[in-house]
Amino acid sequence: MTTIRDVANRAGVSVTTASYVLNNTGKISVATRERVMQAAAELNYHPNAFARNLKYRKTQNIGVFISRFGGSFYEDILEGIHSVILNTSYELLVCPESRSTRRILFHRQVDGAIVFDSKLATEAVHKLASSQFPIVILDRPLQGEYIVPLLLDNPQGVREAFNHLYGQGNRKMCYVAGASDSFDNTERMETFLDLAKDHGLKIPIYQGNFTERSGYEAGQAIWEAEELPDAVFCANDQMAIGFIDAAKERGLRIPEDIAVVGFDDIPLARYVKPPLSTVGTSRFEWGKLAVHQLIDFLEQGTPFREQRIPTHFIQRLSSTRNGNLIDSDGV
Repeated sequence: MTTIRDVANRAGVSVTTASYVLNNTGKISVATRERVMQAAAELNYHPNAFARNLKYRKTQNIGVFISRFGGSFYEDILEGIHSVILNTSYELLVCPESRSTRRILFHRQVDGAIVFDSKLATEAVHKLASSQFPIVILDRPLQGEYIVPLLLDNPQGVREAFNHLYGQGNRKMCYVAGASDSFDNTERMETFLDLAKDHGLKIPIYQGNFTERSGYEAGQAIWEAEELPDAVFCANDQMAIGFIDAAKERGLRIPEDIAVVGFDDIPLARYVKPPLSTVGTSRFEWGKLAVHQLIDFLEQGTPFREQRIPTHFIQRLSSTRNGNLIDSDGV
């Protein structure tokens, strides 16, 4: 096996000089650098990445820890992260919720982490975070010198959606909740309920879990209550789509009988019948921002910058009565 000493001998330099060149460190003349690189090419020498990582305690891996792969929501975030990683020397390690997550994190098989997995305990995140292991978190408002939360501006999107529904004359509304351990669901629900209270409205809550099936089942529960609402706000689009299916089976018209609004603006939202009003954001840009902050910290020590990811209401036919449709996205 060719070693760095062989390269140094071929180039007529010391092992230290060869190491500086091959690791792109130290101040080496252009001529010497070219001589070492030529010797390495002639000998087909490749640095031992594992040994280098041990020495510098770097893996050149960025870890992304998410609840699951499925659905465009996560795909868009990952695409944003990947678009940045492609232009760096880092590799991307994506870990859905599994037993391997703990091993990868606690054995430091990545240099930093982007976390969107509520099953990863807050205590563990605080324990892991350090100057050598920064963490960007997307699913809860954790604070720490080496932890930065980059969260959706849920309140802004919900305010716009509520004002739209209220402005359409809806006074009997209900809320279909997502997973109870989700920060996003909690913030969306609290914002919606606070706005309703300010307007003198009482809002029944039906528990779901962010799946289409749970939205369908929430619809069934609402029919059983025998007091149909004017409008339903669902904590995400998948539940809203499930709710619309349940309403259609019941012979109800959307939006004439019940107005429906979701959250996330998944691609399917604009193609269901009727197209779904929702709250959108750029998940692609969210992913880009997360990995930019992480790499800037790792490479340059740039301090983290906490910020909210903008959201905006997208009006479509599922919540629009009396022909008052504003063409907010070309649908």
